[in-house]
Amino acid sequence: MSVSTQSEVGLPALPRLTTTVPKEYVHRASLAEVFLSGCTARDDLRFSLTGQWPRVHSLFNSADGRSHDPLQAAETFRQATMFVSHAELGIPLDHHFVMWDLSYTTDLEQLRISSAPTDFDVEVRCSDITRRRGTVSQLRVELSIHRDGTLVAHGGIRFSLITPSVYSRLRANRPDAQPTDAPAPGTHRVPPASVGRRFATDVVLSPTDQPGRWLLTPDLNHPILFEHHADHVPGMVLLEGARQAASALIAPRGLTPTSASTTFYRYAELDRPCWIDVTHVSPESGGMMTVEVTGHQDGTPVFTTTITGPVV
Repeated sequence: MSVSTQSEVGLPALPRLTTTVPKEYVHRASLAEVFLSGCTARDDLRFSLTGQWPRVHSLFNSADGRSHDPLQAAETFRQATMFVSHAELGIPLDHHFVMWDLSYTTDLEQLRISSAPTDFDVEVRCSDITRRRGTVSQLRVELSIHRDGTLVAHGGIRFSLITPSVYSRLRANRPDAQPTDAPAPGTHRVPPASVGRRFATDVVLSPTDQPGRWLLTPDLNHPILFEHHADHVPGMVLLEGARQAASALIAPRGLTPTSASTTFYRYAELDRPCWIDVTHVSPESGGMMTVEVTGHQDGTPVFTTTITGPVV
């Protein structure tokens, strides 16, 4: 016996309802980690996106569970940039993104979690576009997130695009497995409370015998930080390591990273130790603090970030 479709039996078609954008367009493996739901082109370089943050997230929530983590705004910027690049600018899905800088500033009051999931709009403006053989090879994107018409966050990302063949040559023989020169996941990391985290599995730093220095030791099976295949340490993991270092420096107090400006110099390799150093601290008025954090491998800078936020 055959199964009839709705149209064959005269039933009304289902209405078009809200869904996420394709996970492949934001380089995610899990649909649950896709925060965007739609996009409208304003012109060739400006786009309006919609999205939603869940009330509870396994990583992007404050320690008390009452607010979204500012790094969720940074992750949303990353997703919006990739979606617009693929869906609107025609960048092939197999191209690789190389992020050179990322900045964000958030309003903590607007990050408060309410009685419903947080619906938001993202305004995207592309600039400084370079094309090679008709395809975008470099791009800068400025973004802002609004919640019920109120600004939640703003910032920008600059990145390059690499074809699969070029990437294969650049990354030839690089491992995508357990680092050999760092402690195994779960061994001798700093206490979660000292870095503003509730769970030991979310800690990405191990202590050293040098004040202000930690070893980056994330769990490579972490469901969010290593949500999909990677042959290097993702930029979001480096941002998390920097935030945790800033909090570890002033523990038992912590630093909420309301804003950050980060420059990336090279890939952080999985098979080499990555040292995270707090290089400068500037207390500010109103209980605010600015902390500069750097990452190094083999004596070479991997990234530098300046984080500002309230001490809690």
